[in-house]
Amino acid sequence: MGPLDIGRIMAALPHRYPMLLVDRVERLVPDRSITAIKAVTINEGFFQGHFPGRPIMPGVLIVEALAQAAGVLAVESLGLAGSGKLVYFMAIDEAKFRKPVEPGVLLRLEVEFVQKRASVCKFKGGAFVGDTLAAQANFTAMIADPPKG
Repeated sequence: MGPLDIGRIMAALPHRYPMLLVDRVERLVPDRSITAIKAVTINEGFFQGHFPGRPIMPGVLIVEALAQAAGVLAVESLGLAGSGKLVYFMAIDEAKFRKPVEPGVLLRLEVEFVQKRASVCKFKGGAFVGDTLAAQANFTAMIADPPKG
């Protein structure tokens, strides 16, 4: 399945600018994997302070982008788009940062299911600039109702 445009991504995720870090889904294989894109531009607010004179995308935001791609994969695979369900991070393991991500690149987010249950899913993901692995992590997420309030 794919590509998915920004409207479909926003139907799957509650995130909005400036925290929406998935711009496009290139490919989605339900119950298996997703390939998504984050266009990294100099206009991102975090580049003002990270770091002046040497802009680098913060590693935590790279992992967040991977998690958001995983969220789209989970929501689409479980048929939850538009249901209001949220995907919450539970754990991040074995995160490694291999290459700085600079403005002007397309960050390719590749995530696959490791384990899928009704409410808890495990994933492994990698973020690539071209063919070069920039970051990788394993993570666990929980699918739940939004908080009442």
